[in-house]
Amino acid sequence: MSLLSVAIDSLKEVSGDQPNSSFAFEISATLFATSPSLLGRILYGIFILVSDSKILIIGMGGLGCPAADFLTRSGIGKLGIVDHDTVSLSNIHRQSLYDEKDLNHSKVIIAKKKLNRINPKTKINLYNFKMDRVKFEKIIKNYDFIIDGTDNFESKFLINDLSLKYKKFLVTGAISKFDGHIFTFNFVDKNTPSLRDFYQEEVITDEILNCEYEGILGPVAGTIGTMLANEVLKKILKIGQNLNGFILIIDLLNLSFRKVKLNKTKKSENKKSNK
Repeated sequence: MSLLSVAIDSLKEVSGDQPNSSFAFEISATLFATSPSLLGRILYGIFILVSDSKILIIGMGGLGCPAADFLTRSGIGKLGIVDHDTVSLSNIHRQSLYDEKDLNHSKVIIAKKKLNRINPKTKINLYNFKMDRVKFEKIIKNYDFIIDGTDNFESKFLINDLSLKYKKFLVTGAISKFDGHIFTFNFVDKNTPSLRDFYQEEVITDEILNCEYEGILGPVAGTIGTMLANEVLKKILKIGQNLNGFILIIDLLNLSFRKVKLNKTKKSENKKSNK
């Protein structure tokens, strides 16, 4: 009997054929075959992944599409997707869930159809509206993990502040040209810094996040979006090195990766106390 068969049989015994089990079996079996010493944690993590994980993605563009794709393929139980926009021709080179047949159609409606074809057992909730504080505060309570794939700082600061308020695990991505930034904030830990400790709201402009204005190489969006999903999966599975409290700065033109520690600032604390 192969290691793959052993892993699948073991998973059936542990998970009791959970609703999303076929996807869970595939992931766990692969991991078991390559690293048997991780089996216990992987089995537990996959069980949680399948039955309990609730992930919200805000922004179904260049970052949100690959993140949603790989999370759905991983067999998560519940996925929320937020975007008010429609598909345009300029989106297609970097937003991997869409093609020319989708032009002028709602991004979240198209994304849900395609994600359901990938894995019909993942429950997908779509929110076809522009993000504001009232709407976001209503839905954030229903999710444990938040992925910020938006392209403007008003939305990013709002997502940051409410994720902090409700003590969520937030992964934030930003892309421009050949560069990407990835932040991870575990707000259950009161000592975790926030996005406001890196970006200064008073001087920052949305132009640096605007792919239409700045330009973006398509694979850059795919790489960073995939890494956002990877950070969430690592947290769920309780494996790997945690990026919490750091920013990962990636230059894909020159293939350089730099991790910078974030520190809480008094200015950030004042902002939080006023929310």
